[in-house]
Amino acid sequence: MVEDRVHRRLAAILAADVAGYSRLMGNDEEGTLAALKTSQREVIDPKVSEHRGRIVNSPGDSVLIEFASAVDATQCAVEIQKEMAKRNSVIPEDRRVEFRIGINVGDIIVDNEGNIYGDGVNIAARVESLASPGALCLSEDAYKQIKGKLAIHASDMGEHQLKNITHPVRTYLVQLDGNVAKKAPALPDKPSIAVLPFSNMSGDLEQEYFADGMTEEIITALSKVHWFFVISRNSSFTYKGKAVELKQVGRELGVRFFLEGSIRSAGNRVRVTAQLIDAISGHHIWADRYDRNIDDIFVVQDEITEQVISAIEPRLYAVEGLRAKRKPPDSLDAWECVVRALSLMNARTKSEVSAARELLQKAIVLDPNYALAYALLSFVTTLGVHMGWDRRESVLACAWDNAHKALQLDADDPWAHLALGYVLVWSKQIPDGLVEYQKALALNPNFAIAHYLIALANAFLGRSDEALVHADTAARLSPRDLLARGHAGVYNAVRATAYFVSSQYRDSIEYARKAIAESPNLVPAHRMLVISSALAGEVEEAKLALQVLKRLAPEISLKRAEQMTPIVLFRDRDRRKYLEGLRLAGLK
Repeated sequence: MVEDRVHRRLAAILAADVAGYSRLMGNDEEGTLAALKTSQREVIDPKVSEHRGRIVNSPGDSVLIEFASAVDATQCAVEIQKEMAKRNSVIPEDRRVEFRIGINVGDIIVDNEGNIYGDGVNIAARVESLASPGALCLSEDAYKQIKGKLAIHASDMGEHQLKNITHPVRTYLVQLDGNVAKKAPALPDKPSIAVLPFSNMSGDLEQEYFADGMTEEIITALSKVHWFFVISRNSSFTYKGKAVELKQVGRELGVRFFLEGSIRSAGNRVRVTAQLIDAISGHHIWADRYDRNIDDIFVVQDEITEQVISAIEPRLYAVEGLRAKRKPPDSLDAWECVVRALSLMNARTKSEVSAARELLQKAIVLDPNYALAYALLSFVTTLGVHMGWDRRESVLACAWDNAHKALQLDADDPWAHLALGYVLVWSKQIPDGLVEYQKALALNPNFAIAHYLIALANAFLGRSDEALVHADTAARLSPRDLLARGHAGVYNAVRATAYFVSSQYRDSIEYARKAIAESPNLVPAHRMLVISSALAGEVEEAKLALQVLKRLAPEISLKRAEQMTPIVLFRDRDRRKYLEGLRLAGLK
């Protein structure tokens, strides 16, 4: 009897699967299987052969491939994704076969039948799950092998604790946009800065919120300086916990300066360090350290803000005569509740927004004079209506009261005006709501979410040109996060709405599809795709898009749409077009 032998070797492993396979099969089993087999035969097999790979197995919607080189594996993956993107460009979105690909380099076990096992394989499979459709994700070991050898851009995604893998794995995302890399934003024509999340050096996870709050307050203070261009906190926080190359981040965000720092607290004492860096040269412009009592944290924030402004543009600093005029809460505990709530708000999930609401209510109990807490509580309450979680009649009165309370306490708080505008828009008073949004923007010209809501309100009013301008500005101020996790497509959804109200249905379809590609579950984008496709005469495509929309929003009906249109569309002709598009698509 010949004893089975186990062989070990170092290899590059490519793991791929089909995004949304169950959905595709539910729509069209035969068509999906045929498309998958065609992709395997005409794209995957030839590319694997060309780059000297070996297909280990390909069960159903996935494939496992071994390469001798990480460069070969990555080049093969890039070419597969580009060819699939080209083929998918002429296929309806809900029928596209899109792969997610993960690559790892590691030790593998090979049995006598050629099957492969071990952490090297498992990490590739886990890393693949982190990739977005049409993209590829590399482990750090794989990235080190290809760095500088291929003309691709990989974004550091930080460390991840992968399932059944004992140690954290740093990963890198390669996001392909057809065959063309995304162009870096141009530098604005005024001083531009991004405040990177301050590091928590205390070794206490509870202090993370303290560090985040410091970052948040400095961003807010800098944003109120009209001569500055300040990247939104949501984009800045996408770099949290990551080792970053500052020149690369400067190109990604399109800024000239960075502020970064750290916080270490012990007992009632806190040490804050901060440094201002030129993103182009990488040189330090200014650095300082502050050792204070924790009660003085707001004074430290003011001092850092002043030093940043005076270092970047001393003449502007002199003209502004800046001293932060913020009204800090009487209780630091209330401030921490607000910081935590801001983090949760950005998730845009019902459970996390509900948790944010509870924290804001607690902040108000701790400090009844905390204007920002009232403003944010009003905003998240209205957000529940916007997202369809709560009924207008039951919550908007409370949101209205909290917005007015915030304005009574601090009439110069941009969030207070934004919150009131939000309530007004969802109370069918869109022009009045737009006025409040513009007041918020006058107080904080770098308020990305204000630009977004102004874009949306203008689209609702039928002012497509104004909507497009503000959508572009919001995207520029928040080039990484684009408002919220999982909602990267919101700006393209606004653009789709703007083109819809101007009867440019082909453009509306294009931007709705872009929004869906960025955020597959974004209901407003799917709705615009249905309506504009139907009005453009693509009724069959509209019907297919409606099937997807119904799965995402099972409660949708023509009656419900008739009830909602007076809220979201101001002009009678837009409401008529909106409902006609849904009828043509077959909505009952």
